[in-house]
Amino acid sequence: MQSRLLLVEDDPEIARIVRDMFLRESYAVTWATTGLEGWDDFQASNYDLVLVDLMLPEMDGFTLCKNIRLKSDVPLIIISARKEDEDKIEGLDLGADDYVAKPFSIKELKARVEAQLRRWHRYKGIQVNNEQTDFIDGLTAFWDDHKIMLHEKEVMLTMKEFDLLQLLAKHPQRIFSKDELYEHIWSQLDAEGLHTVTVHIKSLRKKLGDPVKSPKFIQTVWGKGYRFIGELL
Repeated sequence: MQSRLLLVEDDPEIARIVRDMFLRESYAVTWATTGLEGWDDFQASNYDLVLVDLMLPEMDGFTLCKNIRLKSDVPLIIISARKEDEDKIEGLDLGADDYVAKPFSIKELKARVEAQLRRWHRYKGIQVNNEQTDFIDGLTAFWDDHKIMLHEKEVMLTMKEFDLLQLLAKHPQRIFSKDELYEHIWSQLDAEGLHTVTVHIKSLRKKLGDPVKSPKFIQTVWGKGYRFIGELL
C-alpha cells in the first residue's frame, strides 16, 4: 500500500527536493508551506508520517508537533536548521520521533523515514480497537462514530463540543489552557478565541449535566485552564 507523507516546509527549494524524491519512490506527498496549512491538511486526511520544519509562518513547528501528537501517534520527524540541543530536546519532548538537522543527506532522510514507517506499520498491526470508552457516572463515548451517551441516552453535541470532549478525555488530568484548546480545535491563533472556548465549555458542561462547583468530567483549574477528571469504568 502506498504510504502517505505530509511535508510542512516553507523553503520551496528544500520542499521540492524532498517532495520529488519521495514521489519518485512512489510515496503520496502533500506539501504545506505554513504551520496552519499543515495542521489543516493533517486534520483533513490520514497520513503515515509527517515531516515538520520548526521555523514556519503562522504556526511554528513546535506548536504543530504538539497539536499533531495530541491527536495521533503517527511518526513525526523534525527537519530543521536549528541545531541547538535545546531545540532538539524540546522537539523530542513534544513527541517527535526523530530530528534531522539541515543541511541533510536526502538518502539519510529517506532511510530515517523508512525506519519510522516500519515501526508504525508494526504498531498499527497490533493496535487494539479502543473506539468505545466507558466512564463512571454514566458517560460512554463512541469516538469513531462521534457519539456520546449519558445514562444510555444520546447527548447531542456540536462538532466543536465533541472535539473538545475528545481532546480532554483522551488526555485525562492534563491541563489545557484556553489558548491551547482554541489553537487545537479551531486551528487559529486569536485572542478573541478565549471567549469562544469558554462558551463551548459551558455548553458542553450543561449537556453533560456537569456542574462547575462539583464536576464529574470537566474541571476548571483556575488561572490555568481545564482538565478531564472522569474515571474509567
